[in-house]
Amino acid sequence: MVKSLFSRVVLAFTLVGLSGLAGGCSAVDRLSMIGEKPPLSAIDNPTAKAGYKPVQMPMPTPQPASYNPNSLWRTGSRAFFKDQRAAQIGDILTVAVNIKDTANIANETQRSRSNKEDSGTTAFLGSQWLTGTAAKALPGRTLTADSTSTSDGKGSVARQEALTTNVAAVVTQILPNGNLVVEGKQEIRVNFEVRELVVAGIVRPEDIQSDNTIDSSKIAEARIAYGGRGQITDVQQPRYGQQVLDVLLPF
Repeated sequence: MVKSLFSRVVLAFTLVGLSGLAGGCSAVDRLSMIGEKPPLSAIDNPTAKAGYKPVQMPMPTPQPASYNPNSLWRTGSRAFFKDQRAAQIGDILTVAVNIKDTANIANETQRSRSNKEDSGTTAFLGSQWLTGTAAKALPGRTLTADSTSTSDGKGSVARQEALTTNVAAVVTQILPNGNLVVEGKQEIRVNFEVRELVVAGIVRPEDIQSDNTIDSSKIAEARIAYGGRGQITDVQQPRYGQQVLDVLLPF
């Protein structure tokens, strides 16, 4: 038992050492940034990123386009000369992120059960004729059983989240049914901390307001991430070795 526990400890520290070697380059980069402000990411094409994949969604049956002959007003246009809303790849629209989630859940379950069976039998199958050690091994009453079961469970969840901000997004793809795939990223550096806001999803052109804005609640398959990196984030995160031990250690 002691040998097995020692082997597990040795394995854990070996993995910690390997993880330190694997993250050596990252550590060197972080050491080189001591005393410097965290750099902002370069502006690039979202479709050129390594993890980018075109979105595929179920498409409805194509509908034939209808035109109004001898009319100066275009169907679906919100301006006389040109629709100012985002409609083509590369167009920009503003996403109003309004997230207000509140959840309060409380559950309590109590269960209790008590069973007792007593046959009252003191002699069974000739046990009264037994003597010596065999007689002492038999209980005073046979076919007797007692059981008690009690369960008491309580659980509660209290959560409240709020995020209100605006971010400009770029149309990266147009689906066959006309819906737009948008993606936007915003970085703000305050002293030695960078705050990141990422918004991505699918929007309907009809949901885009006349001022070229759309509410985050109208984004399908929405992916909204808000976080940061810098000195404050480093202090809040546990060390790599502690994270490895939290995964491996069973106690």
